[in-house]
Amino acid sequence: MLKVGLTGGIGCGKSTAVRRFRELGAPVIEADLVAREVVAVGQPALQEIVECFGSHALQADGALDRAWLRQTVFSDPVRLQQLESILHPRIRAEILARIAACTDSAYVIVDVPLLFEKGYTQLFERILVIDCLPDQQVLRVRQRDGSDGSVIASIMQSQIGREARLQQAHDIISNTASITDFYEKIDDLNFKYIKLSNA
Repeated sequence: MLKVGLTGGIGCGKSTAVRRFRELGAPVIEADLVAREVVAVGQPALQEIVECFGSHALQADGALDRAWLRQTVFSDPVRLQQLESILHPRIRAEILARIAACTDSAYVIVDVPLLFEKGYTQLFERILVIDCLPDQQVLRVRQRDGSDGSVIASIMQSQIGREARLQQAHDIISNTASITDFYEKIDDLNFKYIKLSNA
């Protein structure tokens, strides 16, 4: 089974690509979803976060207070490192377990927004980057969730640069034209991955 890591900058169309791959019958594992599940109430990671950050890290209902935690680690590299050392080994292990469970498929797509930034490249045989122009990224994120231009810019700066992302990709889908064009490129890649898997 071929293991494909899917990534791309904010607003490039990762979610749309994921939806299309699902429609084509490919199993998709979403790292963001896994990240939420490993810190659910009753999970060891949540307990460890509380031990490390104190009870401020919890909401009144016992769930993780993401906003507080984000604020706490945002400008403190040491705290961020502590949080990541709790989360990333668990996220990685869970992703690997879910990949191993996809035995009936020619290939599996793993959607990892920070694939390069967090060192996930070695988990995959192919890296697929969804790409568009920086101006399009800003416009799409604005339309999607009304974010302020400066907020979008700071998110884009926190991600690996576009050139570096494209240089490390095995496959690139340019999402600069119509949705029909985008879907056709994904459909072509679906056939390519099935072929590669069979080979």
